[in-house]
Amino acid sequence: MASSHTVLMRLVASAYSIAQKAGAIVRRVIAEGDLGIVEKTSATDLQTKADRLVQMSICSSLARKFPKLTIIGEEDLPPEDVDQELIEDGQWEEILKQPCPSQYSSIKEEDLVVWVDPLDGTKEYTEGLLDNVTVLIGIAYEGKAIAGVINQPYYNYQNNEKQKLKEHRSEAKAGPDAVLGRTIWGVLGLGAFGFQLKEVPAGKHIITTTRSHNNKLVSDCVTAMNPDDVLRVGGAGNKILQLIEGKASAYVFASPGCKKWDTCAPEVILHAVGGKLTDIHGNALQYNKEVKHMNSAGVLATLRNYDYYASRVPESVKNALVP
Repeated sequence: MASSHTVLMRLVASAYSIAQKAGAIVRRVIAEGDLGIVEKTSATDLQTKADRLVQMSICSSLARKFPKLTIIGEEDLPPEDVDQELIEDGQWEEILKQPCPSQYSSIKEEDLVVWVDPLDGTKEYTEGLLDNVTVLIGIAYEGKAIAGVINQPYYNYQNNEKQKLKEHRSEAKAGPDAVLGRTIWGVLGLGAFGFQLKEVPAGKHIITTTRSHNNKLVSDCVTAMNPDDVLRVGGAGNKILQLIEGKASAYVFASPGCKKWDTCAPEVILHAVGGKLTDIHGNALQYNKEVKHMNSAGVLATLRNYDYYASRVPESVKNALVP
């Protein structure tokens, strides 16, 4: 009986199934060939058919099952009847087998805020950089990000592409039937699941930062970290995944631009494995429903050694970014 499970765990179990459906929609839009791209505020701020369909799918599916939730999505869409085929009413039973952390066991539906980024890395999606793309569903309580789900629609994509080129070679990592896509989830106090935690080798400073929103503040801050290497990729979700999979040691974005729906779910996954995400000043991000959507003082995130990176943020950068 669903009623024997806490609201939070039922919500996470539903969000997992909804995120998997979202990933399938993202892949279907590409396969059909019409991305339906529109510019929102600029040539780097895009919306596609996938953004629109996925947001309708996630928000409508959640609202049907949890009508008292506050749901905040990235896309400003007119209200309309949602096609039944976009609705996902399943839930992932494996999550319901997990115990709810005691501090969250009595949370009511109306106390939760869900932040939805239907397609994080839209610009990269339109350019075919499909491994940058994620679907993000973050859950907040009393202003704090406490649970999150990340779907990577094209996880294994590159392995599949290599496989097509090297069908006869045994070293290809994924066979032709390798499952495309994966879903990662986490709850503070319980852990994060669906990936293999790895760390950058000790003493290496690899910075991941924005690919399409670079400016002098970002460059100055990255340079101050004295990096061994700098990775410029799309998507906040993608950058946090780089931290937990040993590809980067710090995510540095010293600029406004990132929004609450970009960081809520990834922050949970990072915090659940002992990492830290703040603004450039070291302040925790707030996720209550009245909060402004822009992370106007940027983002600094690490899996380990947060203090090393925080101590190197230039005063000029801090002075330029007001929380």
